[in-house]
Amino acid sequence: MTSSPTPDALLGPADIRELAAALGVRPTKQRGQNFVIDANTVRRIVRTAQVRPDDVVVEVGPGLGSLTLALLEAADRVTAVEIDDVLADALPATVTARMPERADRFALVHSDAMHVTELPGPAPTALVANLPYNVAVPVLLHMLDTFPTIERTLVMVQAEVADRLAAPPGSKVYGVPSVKANWHAEVKRAGSIGRNVFWPAPNVDSGLVSLVRRSEPLKTTASKREVFAVVDAAFAQRRKTLRAALSGWAGSAAAAEEALVAAGVSPQARGESLTVEEFARIAEHKAAPHQEKETA
Repeated sequence: MTSSPTPDALLGPADIRELAAALGVRPTKQRGQNFVIDANTVRRIVRTAQVRPDDVVVEVGPGLGSLTLALLEAADRVTAVEIDDVLADALPATVTARMPERADRFALVHSDAMHVTELPGPAPTALVANLPYNVAVPVLLHMLDTFPTIERTLVMVQAEVADRLAAPPGSKVYGVPSVKANWHAEVKRAGSIGRNVFWPAPNVDSGLVSLVRRSEPLKTTASKREVFAVVDAAFAQRRKTLRAALSGWAGSAAAAEEALVAAGVSPQARGESLTVEEFARIAEHKAAPHQEKETA
Protein backbone atom coordinates (compact mmCIF):
# COMPACT_ATOMS: atom_id res chain seq x y z
CA MET A 1 0.00 0.00 0.00
CA THR A 2 1.48 3.34 -1.00
CA SER A 3 1.60 6.10 1.55
CA SER A 4 -0.64 9.07 0.87
CA PRO A 5 -0.52 12.62 2.21
CA THR A 6 -4.28 12.37 2.67
CA PRO A 7 -5.66 10.05 5.33
CA ASP A 8 -8.88 8.14 4.63
CA ALA A 9 -11.46 9.71 2.32
CA LEU A 10 -10.15 13.25 1.97
CA LEU A 11 -8.42 14.53 -1.14
CA GLY A 12 -4.70 15.29 -1.24
CA PRO A 13 -2.59 17.05 -3.89
CA ALA A 14 -2.14 13.94 -6.04
CA ASP A 15 -5.87 13.10 -5.84
CA ILE A 16 -6.83 16.63 -6.88
CA ARG A 17 -4.51 16.62 -9.87
CA GLU A 18 -5.64 13.14 -10.95
CA LEU A 19 -9.29 14.15 -10.72
CA ALA A 20 -8.67 17.37 -12.61
CA ALA A 21 -6.71 15.57 -15.33
CA ALA A 22 -9.43 12.92 -15.72
CA LEU A 23 -12.05 15.65 -16.09
CA GLY A 24 -9.92 17.85 -18.32
CA VAL A 25 -10.28 20.63 -15.76
CA ARG A 26 -7.96 23.60 -15.46
CA PRO A 27 -8.83 26.09 -12.71
CA THR A 28 -10.03 29.30 -14.35
CA LYS A 29 -9.32 32.86 -13.26
CA GLN A 30 -12.69 33.87 -14.68
CA ARG A 31 -14.44 31.91 -11.95
CA GLY A 32 -11.81 32.59 -9.32
CA GLN A 33 -11.08 28.88 -8.96
CA ASN A 34 -8.30 27.83 -6.61
CA PHE A 35 -8.71 24.28 -5.36
CA VAL A 36 -7.68 23.42 -1.79
CA ILE A 37 -5.25 20.48 -1.92
CA ASP A 38 -4.48 20.08 1.77
CA ALA A 39 -6.59 17.76 3.95
CA ASN A 40 -5.41 19.41 7.18
CA THR A 41 -6.64 22.77 5.94
CA VAL A 42 -10.15 21.58 5.12
CA ARG A 43 -10.37 19.82 8.49
CA ARG A 44 -9.25 23.04 10.17
CA ILE A 45 -11.97 24.96 8.31
CA VAL A 46 -14.63 22.48 9.45
CA ARG A 47 -13.33 22.67 13.02
CA THR A 48 -13.25 26.49 12.98
CA ALA A 49 -16.78 26.53 11.57
CA GLN A 50 -17.86 24.45 14.59
CA VAL A 51 -19.84 22.11 12.34
CA ARG A 52 -22.04 19.85 14.48
CA PRO A 53 -23.40 16.35 13.79
CA ASP A 54 -26.92 17.78 13.41
CA ASP A 55 -25.94 20.59 11.01
CA VAL A 56 -27.30 20.93 7.50
CA VAL A 57 -24.45 22.69 5.71
CA VAL A 58 -24.64 24.54 2.41
CA GLU A 59 -21.36 24.89 0.53
CA VAL A 60 -20.90 27.30 -2.37
CA GLY A 61 -18.31 26.53 -5.03
CA PRO A 62 -17.25 23.02 -3.95
CA GLY A 63 -14.91 22.55 -6.90
CA LEU A 64 -13.48 19.05 -6.91
CA GLY A 65 -14.84 18.30 -3.43
CA SER A 66 -11.97 18.80 -0.94
CA LEU A 67 -14.03 20.73 1.60
CA THR A 68 -17.24 18.85 0.71
CA LEU A 69 -15.80 15.55 1.95
CA ALA A 70 -14.52 17.09 5.18
CA LEU A 71 -17.97 18.64 5.79
CA LEU A 72 -19.68 15.29 5.16
CA GLU A 73 -17.48 13.74 7.85
CA ALA A 74 -18.80 16.18 10.41
CA ALA A 75 -22.32 17.32 9.44
CA ASP A 76 -25.67 15.60 9.12
CA ARG A 77 -26.13 16.76 5.51
CA VAL A 78 -24.28 18.81 2.93
CA THR A 79 -25.76 20.62 -0.07
CA ALA A 80 -23.23 21.95 -2.55
CA VAL A 81 -24.00 24.72 -5.05
CA GLU A 82 -21.78 24.57 -8.13
CA ILE A 83 -22.02 26.67 -11.30
CA ASP A 84 -19.38 24.84 -13.38
CA ASP A 85 -20.92 22.15 -15.61
CA VAL A 86 -18.01 19.69 -15.48
CA LEU A 87 -17.43 20.05 -11.74
CA ALA A 88 -21.16 19.77 -10.95
CA ASP A 89 -21.41 16.56 -12.99
CA ALA A 90 -18.36 15.00 -11.33
CA LEU A 91 -18.89 15.82 -7.67
CA PRO A 92 -21.64 13.27 -6.80
CA ALA A 93 -19.45 10.48 -8.22
CA THR A 94 -16.47 11.68 -6.16
CA VAL A 95 -18.58 11.66 -3.00
CA THR A 96 -19.92 8.18 -3.74
CA ALA A 97 -16.43 6.82 -4.48
CA ARG A 98 -14.67 8.37 -1.48
CA MET A 99 -17.45 8.33 1.12
CA PRO A 100 -20.13 5.81 0.03
CA GLU A 101 -21.66 5.56 3.50
CA ARG A 102 -22.45 9.31 3.44
CA ALA A 103 -23.50 9.68 -0.20
CA ASP A 104 -27.19 9.74 0.68
CA ARG A 105 -26.46 12.75 2.91
CA PHE A 106 -25.18 14.79 -0.02
CA ALA A 107 -27.11 16.91 -2.52
CA LEU A 108 -25.89 18.96 -5.44
CA VAL A 109 -27.50 22.10 -6.85
CA HIS A 110 -26.13 22.92 -10.30
CA SER A 111 -26.64 26.67 -10.38
CA ASP A 112 -25.17 30.11 -9.94
CA ALA A 113 -25.33 30.74 -6.17
CA MET A 114 -26.57 34.28 -6.85
CA HIS A 115 -29.72 32.79 -8.41
CA VAL A 116 -30.41 30.14 -5.77
CA THR A 117 -33.61 30.83 -3.83
CA GLU A 118 -34.34 27.35 -2.47
CA LEU A 119 -32.39 24.23 -1.55
CA PRO A 120 -33.43 20.56 -1.44
CA GLY A 121 -33.98 18.80 1.88
CA PRO A 122 -34.00 20.33 5.37
CA ALA A 123 -33.29 24.05 5.77
CA PRO A 124 -29.57 24.87 6.05
CA THR A 125 -28.20 25.72 9.49
CA ALA A 126 -24.66 26.60 8.42
CA LEU A 127 -22.80 27.99 5.41
CA VAL A 128 -19.19 26.92 4.93
CA ALA A 129 -17.42 27.81 1.71
CA ASN A 130 -14.21 28.66 -0.08
CA LEU A 131 -15.73 31.55 -2.01
CA PRO A 132 -14.38 32.65 -5.39
CA TYR A 133 -12.61 35.94 -4.76
CA ASN A 134 -14.38 37.88 -7.49
CA VAL A 135 -17.94 37.25 -6.18
CA ALA A 136 -17.37 36.56 -2.49
CA VAL A 137 -19.27 39.49 -0.94
CA PRO A 138 -22.42 39.43 -3.13
CA VAL A 139 -22.70 35.64 -2.82
CA LEU A 140 -22.27 35.78 0.96
CA LEU A 141 -24.88 38.52 1.40
CA HIS A 142 -27.31 36.78 -0.99
CA MET A 143 -27.09 33.50 0.93
CA LEU A 144 -27.54 35.15 4.33
CA ASP A 145 -30.49 37.14 3.01
CA THR A 146 -32.16 34.22 1.22
CA PHE A 147 -31.72 31.56 3.92
CA PRO A 148 -32.51 33.02 7.36
CA THR A 149 -32.09 29.57 8.97
CA ILE A 150 -28.31 29.82 8.43
CA GLU A 151 -27.09 30.49 11.97
CA ARG A 152 -23.34 30.15 11.50
CA THR A 153 -21.15 30.94 8.53
CA LEU A 154 -17.46 30.45 7.89
CA VAL A 155 -16.09 31.59 4.57
CA MET A 156 -12.60 31.56 3.15
CA VAL A 157 -12.00 34.67 1.06
CA GLN A 158 -9.15 36.87 -0.10
CA ALA A 159 -7.41 38.30 2.99
CA GLU A 160 -8.25 41.86 1.93
CA VAL A 161 -11.96 40.94 1.65
CA ALA A 162 -11.81 39.18 5.02
CA ASP A 163 -10.40 42.36 6.58
CA ARG A 164 -13.17 44.46 5.02
CA LEU A 165 -15.96 42.15 6.14
CA ALA A 166 -14.72 42.05 9.73
CA ALA A 167 -13.64 45.71 10.00
CA PRO A 168 -15.11 47.77 12.88
CA PRO A 169 -16.38 51.35 12.43
CA GLY A 170 -13.49 53.79 12.23
CA SER A 171 -11.19 51.34 10.45
CA LYS A 172 -9.63 52.41 7.14
CA VAL A 173 -11.11 49.35 5.41
CA TYR A 174 -14.57 49.64 7.00
CA GLY A 175 -17.11 50.04 4.24
CA VAL A 176 -20.19 48.69 2.49
CA PRO A 177 -19.35 44.97 2.99
CA SER A 178 -18.64 45.53 6.69
CA VAL A 179 -21.96 47.27 7.34
CA LYS A 180 -24.10 44.92 5.25
CA ALA A 181 -22.57 41.80 6.78
CA ASN A 182 -23.13 43.29 10.23
CA TRP A 183 -26.81 43.83 9.41
CA HIS A 184 -27.13 40.03 9.40
CA ALA A 185 -24.50 38.84 11.84
CA GLU A 186 -21.72 39.36 14.32
CA VAL A 187 -18.62 39.24 12.13
CA LYS A 188 -15.01 38.46 13.04
CA ARG A 189 -11.75 37.30 11.49
CA ALA A 190 -11.22 33.61 12.24
CA GLY A 191 -7.74 32.92 10.92
CA SER A 192 -5.43 33.09 7.91
CA ILE A 193 -4.73 30.57 5.16
CA GLY A 194 -1.42 30.37 3.30
CA ARG A 195 -1.10 30.25 -0.47
CA ASN A 196 0.58 26.84 -0.66
CA VAL A 197 -2.58 24.89 0.24
CA PHE A 198 -4.18 25.85 -3.09
CA TRP A 199 -3.78 24.67 -6.65
CA PRO A 200 -2.93 26.83 -8.41
CA ALA A 201 -1.38 28.95 -5.67
CA PRO A 202 -3.11 32.37 -5.75
CA ASN A 203 -1.18 35.65 -5.80
CA VAL A 204 -2.92 36.76 -2.60
CA ASP A 205 -3.32 35.46 0.92
CA SER A 206 -6.64 34.13 2.16
CA GLY A 207 -8.53 34.67 5.39
CA LEU A 208 -11.34 33.00 7.29
CA VAL A 209 -14.35 35.05 8.36
CA SER A 210 -16.88 33.87 10.93
CA LEU A 211 -20.43 35.23 10.89
CA VAL A 212 -22.88 34.34 13.64
CA ARG A 213 -26.38 35.48 12.80
CA ARG A 214 -27.92 38.00 15.16
CA SER A 215 -30.22 36.21 17.59
CA GLU A 216 -32.70 39.03 17.06
CA PRO A 217 -32.96 41.17 13.93
CA LEU A 218 -31.77 44.74 14.16
CA LYS A 219 -34.48 46.83 15.80
CA THR A 220 -35.54 49.39 13.22
CA THR A 221 -38.69 50.52 11.45
CA ALA A 222 -36.69 50.90 8.21
CA SER A 223 -36.47 48.00 5.77
CA LYS A 224 -33.17 46.39 4.82
CA ARG A 225 -33.47 47.96 1.36
CA GLU A 226 -33.93 51.43 2.89
CA VAL A 227 -30.97 51.00 5.25
CA PHE A 228 -28.71 49.65 2.50
CA ALA A 229 -29.62 52.64 0.29
CA VAL A 230 -28.18 54.93 2.98
CA VAL A 231 -25.07 52.76 3.30
CA ASP A 232 -24.46 52.74 -0.46
CA ALA A 233 -24.89 56.52 -0.67
CA ALA A 234 -22.62 57.18 2.33
CA PHE A 235 -19.72 55.18 0.91
CA ALA A 236 -20.14 56.14 -2.75
CA GLN A 237 -18.26 59.34 -1.85
CA ARG A 238 -16.53 58.32 1.33
CA ARG A 239 -14.35 61.43 1.58
CA LYS A 240 -17.38 63.67 1.79
CA THR A 241 -19.24 64.48 4.97
CA LEU A 242 -22.54 62.66 5.35
CA ARG A 243 -24.42 65.93 4.78
CA ALA A 244 -22.90 66.08 1.30
CA ALA A 245 -22.74 62.33 0.57
CA LEU A 246 -26.40 61.78 1.45
CA SER A 247 -27.74 64.83 -0.39
CA GLY A 248 -28.75 62.76 -3.42
CA TRP A 249 -30.38 60.11 -1.24
CA ALA A 250 -32.30 62.69 0.83
CA GLY A 251 -33.16 65.04 -2.04
CA SER A 252 -30.93 67.89 -0.87
CA ALA A 253 -28.09 68.62 1.52
CA ALA A 254 -30.54 70.37 3.86
CA ALA A 255 -32.84 67.32 3.91
CA ALA A 256 -29.83 65.09 4.56
CA GLU A 257 -28.79 67.30 7.48
CA GLU A 258 -32.30 67.14 8.88
CA ALA A 259 -32.34 63.33 8.75
CA LEU A 260 -28.88 63.12 10.31
CA VAL A 261 -29.71 65.47 13.18
CA ALA A 262 -32.98 63.62 13.83
CA ALA A 263 -30.99 60.35 13.95
CA GLY A 264 -28.48 61.80 16.41
CA VAL A 265 -25.62 61.72 13.90
CA SER A 266 -23.34 64.67 13.16
CA PRO A 267 -23.83 66.00 9.61
CA GLN A 268 -20.04 66.45 9.51
CA ALA A 269 -19.37 62.76 10.23
CA ARG A 270 -18.27 60.36 7.51
CA GLY A 271 -19.71 56.95 6.67
CA GLU A 272 -16.74 54.98 7.98
CA SER A 273 -17.43 56.14 11.54
CA LEU A 274 -21.04 54.86 11.73
CA THR A 275 -22.42 51.60 13.05
CA VAL A 276 -25.14 49.68 11.20
CA GLU A 277 -27.56 50.82 13.93
CA GLU A 278 -26.78 54.46 13.14
CA PHE A 279 -27.33 53.88 9.42
CA ALA A 280 -30.70 52.34 10.30
CA ARG A 281 -31.66 55.40 12.38
CA ILE A 282 -30.81 57.71 9.47
CA ALA A 283 -32.97 55.59 7.14
CA GLU A 284 -35.88 55.95 9.56
CA HIS A 285 -35.71 59.75 9.30
CA LYS A 286 -35.75 60.22 5.55
CA ALA A 287 -38.32 62.85 4.69
CA ALA A 288 -41.08 61.88 2.27
CA PRO A 289 -40.54 63.27 -1.26
CA HIS A 290 -41.99 66.73 -1.82
CA GLN A 291 -43.00 66.88 1.82
CA GLU A 292 -43.86 70.44 2.77
CA LYS A 293 -42.74 71.62 6.17
CA GLU A 294 -45.57 72.65 8.40
CA THR A 295 -45.28 76.17 9.68
CA ALA A 296 -45.70 76.68 13.35
